[in-house]
Amino acid sequence: MTAFDPNRFVLEHDQETPKEILRAAYRAFGELTISFSGAEDVVLIDLALKVAPKEDVRVFSLDTGRLHPETYAFIERVRDHYAIDIDVRLPDTEAVQALVGEKGLFSFYRDGHQECCGIRKVAPLRRRLAGLPVWVSGQRRDQSPGTRSSLQIAERDSAFGSEQTPLFKINPLARWTSEDVWTYIRLFDVPYNALHERGYVSIGCEPCTRPTLPGQHEREGRWWWEDQGGKECGLHAVNLAPPASSSA
Repeated sequence: MTAFDPNRFVLEHDQETPKEILRAAYRAFGELTISFSGAEDVVLIDLALKVAPKEDVRVFSLDTGRLHPETYAFIERVRDHYAIDIDVRLPDTEAVQALVGEKGLFSFYRDGHQECCGIRKVAPLRRRLAGLPVWVSGQRRDQSPGTRSSLQIAERDSAFGSEQTPLFKINPLARWTSEDVWTYIRLFDVPYNALHERGYVSIGCEPCTRPTLPGQHEREGRWWWEDQGGKECGLHAVNLAPPASSSA
């Protein structure tokens, strides 16, 4: 693989479909590693398997230990539907025990979600991404206007990569809306989490997710007790950082 330039990738592919963006990313890297948790991510799996051999499409999911039963069933349904392996990553047991022993099971309601998410989600993600050249996420610009409105289809992931081992992130659905995602799901009979039928739109851990009401933005169902401005768990920490210069 030659040196990857995310700015050039954006210039060349920004107006293409998610399928074409994934195909271009596969040509650039020779592999696609997809972070899987929600409806958008299954769309990515469905598309990736149409542009790359199954052995070059790797899927992982973060099991925080606090997911809904419906989410665990969803993971298995996706595994069976596509006949793929899903690398389920768990948090470090000692770190979880230390947090719960010191602060209890629901410290995030008092202290904010960052510490718990850091242990249960960010640390396992960091271990999974170590050494990878690229990963694919299902982020959309309209998911969180406060943190994702300037999302690009390709970016350098400075939160999990380094100068020595650069990591790039591809966001094929950046310009899609929730309606686009669900149109695709219905058109191609893509599996989805049963919680969506009960008013859940953005689904995370069970204690930190609730259904949204008509007219509410989807992220209002996540960490609802906190300020509405910066709802990121740390997996996409670059969304909270100042924009990098075009030469970065």
